Amino acid sequence: MMGRCWRAAASNYSRVFPNLVHTCRHFYPSSRLNYFSDVAAAAAVPDPLEKNFTSKSDVNLNKMFWSKPCSLALPADSPLRMDEPQYEGIKRFILKLMFFYSKQSKSIRGANVIYHRVTHQVDKPAIYDVFNLEKTFKTTFSLLVLHMWLALRRLKEEGQEGVELGQYLYEIYNHDVELRANKAGVNLLLTKWMKDLEKIFYGNIVAYDAAMLPEAKKDELQKVIWRNVFQSDDSSSKVPTDAALVPLQEMNLVLVPCCIGIYAGGLDCLLISVCMACFTQYRTTQPEYSAFMMAMSRYVSRELNCLSLTDKEALFTGNFMFTSLKSLKSLKS
Repeated sequence: MMGRCWRAAASNYSRVFPNLVHTCRHFYPSSRLNYFSDVAAAAAVPDPLEKNFTSKSDVNLNKMFWSKPCSLALPADSPLRMDEPQYEGIKRFILKLMFFYSKQSKSIRGANVIYHRVTHQVDKPAIYDVFNLEKTFKTTFSLLVLHMWLALRRLKEEGQEGVELGQYLYEIYNHDVELRANKAGVNLLLTKWMKDLEKIFYGNIVAYDAAMLPEAKKDELQKVIWRNVFQSDDSSSKVPTDAALVPLQEMNLVLVPCCIGIYAGGLDCLLISVCMACFTQYRTTQPEYSAFMMAMSRYVSRELNCLSLTDKEALFTGNFMFTSLKSLKSLKS
């Protein structure tokens, strides 16, 4: 009797919610390799899935990143500017002899400043708070790649000169990622790990570029951001959409008979608790993911437009700042 009751309830349950079982699996982006999990374990960081998606964000996502794009260049009197040092006399003469003012030296200094802008945006808590992301090696790496793509795409618009500066920028980024991997506890097989990271970097860059093509689907950027930043290791996890969310009443029609069937069969309340836990996670995680994913998509699109409005001089010297996310936390729900 108990077996038949449970099978009938489970059959109805799985028929209405065929994808619900995937919400109980631990995951990271399928485009990533398993080393992300190894890095997290080596650094002894908590599982990203342990964060509470049911907690309300202190920002109203629907109000974010709709403003008109504007130049990201820093004003001339900004204390955040990093201008070239101007020396006179013997100091300038010696520095010239040391090629301090050569085109290559200037490009390297500019690339360092640009990368400082990238890490300033990625390493601050604001971006994790606004988009409800767990700060792990995997997440930070994903955001680094995303902002590197923003900078490299804008530099490419300046032709060969921008491409060359972008190469210096990539070399600085690559060295920083190696230091971050070391800090996370990756000491053995570091060369292999760096090769894997390089593959992911270029794979993500190609995916972002493809999402911006005129023939790309309207929601393609959202899907790419989902795969590269939000998605889990479980390749079966899909992009959540509001249309895919099941009404609460329909869920109860199956959940309640299922729990009654378990209880009538003589099983303890543990399985009922498991059912309720799956239901709660499914109902709360999916809309949270969707909202944050769409907000980040708007953020990325706006940053692209803002960078296009940023002049070449500000871009090449690194005298620009990505949109501050800290101030956006004042937008209360």
